[in-house]
Amino acid sequence: MDINTILDKLGGLGNIDTVNNCMTRLRFKVKTESKVNEDELAAIDGVLGVVHDTPCRYEIVVGPGKSRKYADMCHEMGIASAGEQVTTASDDWKANKESVKNGQKKSKIRDLLKIFGEIFVPLIPGTIVAGICSGVAMLIAQLCPGYTDVLPLNLIYQLLTVINVSFMTYIAAWSGYRAAERFGATPILGGMLGLITSLDNVNTIAMALGLYNENSPLDSVLHSGKGGVLAAVLGVYILSIVEKKIRKHMPDSMDIIFTPLLSMFICLIPYLFIMMPVVGYISNGICWCFGQICMSEYAIVRAIAGFLGATLFLPLVATGMHHGLVALYTVQLEQIGYVTLYPALAMAGAGQVGAAIAIYIKAKKYGNERMLNVIRGALPAGFLGVGEPLIYGVTLPMGRPFITAGIGAGFGGALVMLFSVASTTWGPSGILGVFVMTAGPQGAVKSILIYVLGLIISYIAGGIITYFAIQPSHVMPAKIEAPEANQIAHGDMLFAVGADKGIFYKVRDKDGIHARPAARLVDLAAGFDSKITMSANDKEAEITSVIGLMTLNVKCGTVLNIKAEGNDSERALMAFNEFLNDNL
Repeated sequence: MDINTILDKLGGLGNIDTVNNCMTRLRFKVKTESKVNEDELAAIDGVLGVVHDTPCRYEIVVGPGKSRKYADMCHEMGIASAGEQVTTASDDWKANKESVKNGQKKSKIRDLLKIFGEIFVPLIPGTIVAGICSGVAMLIAQLCPGYTDVLPLNLIYQLLTVINVSFMTYIAAWSGYRAAERFGATPILGGMLGLITSLDNVNTIAMALGLYNENSPLDSVLHSGKGGVLAAVLGVYILSIVEKKIRKHMPDSMDIIFTPLLSMFICLIPYLFIMMPVVGYISNGICWCFGQICMSEYAIVRAIAGFLGATLFLPLVATGMHHGLVALYTVQLEQIGYVTLYPALAMAGAGQVGAAIAIYIKAKKYGNERMLNVIRGALPAGFLGVGEPLIYGVTLPMGRPFITAGIGAGFGGALVMLFSVASTTWGPSGILGVFVMTAGPQGAVKSILIYVLGLIISYIAGGIITYFAIQPSHVMPAKIEAPEANQIAHGDMLFAVGADKGIFYKVRDKDGIHARPAARLVDLAAGFDSKITMSANDKEAEITSVIGLMTLNVKCGTVLNIKAEGNDSERALMAFNEFLNDNL
């Protein structure tokens, strides 16, 4: 895979506005969406998936390590990072035009989660390093209570601790800096506002105004750290608005001095006395709510919460919305020192591993080498907690295993939350997650053992459920060659022979098969007493769910092969041929 190939399918270097990356994805913002060839982009060898749920923004899954390497290459070519873009009114109306033209539905919740993801995802390397160091330090303290008397062990413990503290002490500052980049404020001002949140001077100010409770500092109306990262993000958002308005009227010769000075002074008072207290109570409320669920005194509540969390996490990952949860993780880590929800969600990847192993066993039985090669390449990353290769390469394209993997993961999620396992950070999962699952009431060693047991349960449950859920037809290699172009032009029906009886159809609709025609196809299939399947782009799906059909990625010009097995198979094929000719 070559970065130039990716850029070419995105419309060329001149069509790229910005690029940044997370652990496994390149995140591009393009200027003109119509220049992007999404089908050819997804077909590039090495591209594991393409997420396009916001106008002019594309997330390309390339895997760990590669995402950062390719992002650096793009920056060397002159493409700005997300915090460096310069937008114009022309760019705005072009993006809006593309949005209206594509008729994409917007979700305020999804957009908000995406904003939090863009702010906090770049902080993940720091949280991982700090969390692992904290986890290992906890293990040392628990396994060797007298470590302070052993110089080498004490030195290691102190080094691990200082690394953890270096991140956690200033997490609001890092968040403020990133929020300023996202909202278009001056980054250093955002960092300063975030840093103010955690300074002891805040306590001095609170004492002078009678807002500080010396007997119970955490119950104070205002105290150092109140509101944390959420207050920093909201404060920087206001700062960005104020700074832009001041700069608009400030003479150029005075801008560098007075714009940042006035922006900070205007924002600081409401930030200290309104945002920090209000957001502080909100943050406490969020932690309390999740504490009542994840750390509930009722075991059944914890188990159900863990099951549902792990089961529903994969759809969030598939759409890229899981990064929005980073804000919640950060609040918990800052408020209580550990994360309660993440260990259960980490089971989702293990469920996928089990599902992939089950698919591998069946695919090997029927000699599907193409599928075997995909699974061989994706499984090692899956064991290490990187789930995207399995999502986009195996389970999501097949449809049903994507669901069964989540259900299997739910059993592991129920176990780890039942025993209140907590993590010192988020990010590492799978086998690598062992080093951070050291918090919670069970103690570091027991928490790790329960986490490992949860992984094993998720592997087994995901594998067993998937093995019995998928049919031989789901893993059989494609045997039917598409007929000649003149035989399928304009949707002419063609019956194959023998066991491969079916029809071929060349899609003419410019939008291909999207949600509405997919739903109508499912309804049509439900009226027959036959098993009806659709094949396209070397993939096959039974016509029983909209999601299954959408994973076939049917576009204008795609050749479909529809087969039916059952008592009324020929009547079903005739009905499908008529429907396709009339609608697609």
